Amino acid sequence: MSVNKKQTQLVKTARITGLWYLMMAISGILGFMVFHSQIFVSGDPEQTLTNLIELESTARIRLLLEFAIVVSQALTAVWFFKLFKDNYEWEAWTLGIWGMVNALAIMISAISIASAIGIANSDISAMNDKVILIQVLQNIISNAWGIGGLFFGLWLFPMGYIVIKYKRMPVWLGRVIILGGIGYLISTIIHYSGIDFSFNSYLTIPATIGEFWMIGYLLIFGIRPSNK
Repeated sequence: MSVNKKQTQLVKTARITGLWYLMMAISGILGFMVFHSQIFVSGDPEQTLTNLIELESTARIRLLLEFAIVVSQALTAVWFFKLFKDNYEWEAWTLGIWGMVNALAIMISAISIASAIGIANSDISAMNDKVILIQVLQNIISNAWGIGGLFFGLWLFPMGYIVIKYKRMPVWLGRVIILGGIGYLISTIIHYSGIDFSFNSYLTIPATIGEFWMIGYLLIFGIRPSNK
């Protein structure tokens, strides 16, 4: 295969990876940051139950967006593997596997959301029983995303490492991504250690910057030609 043809295929793979990554970002923003709070009220299972009944269509949109996150996360992981496997096979496997673990963590959340919708709109007559079940499922959803932060951070390490070593993307992109991975890990550990750290949410900002930078670079530039 000629060098130019191989480069063209790599750019195409990079842009498809960027599209899946963008889909994951959009569905995540809409699902978790926009629609989630409209249904699931933290610390108030009674109101959550009411929302699940009265706003069932909105709850189902929230569920479908969770499906979109799971699918796009899995496909992003697979396409990153395809993009990097020829030069950094071990790291690409790590990136792909840890990305799939992210998808599995979010799938637990999706299963819980589907269960909550089903229970809320079931024939169970005792409202107290429904409230208790909704509270349990609400905690599972929250912790699937919370503890999932461990692997949301871990999958950024091989991604950043490959970017730095590959030298076909900006080196600082890789560094910011790794910093974001560290931030995710520290943020998750602090949260579940019960430490009251008011700036904890800011620790994941580098990850957000790095991931959107990666999405933009993949979509606009794809991947630079090799200097070799």
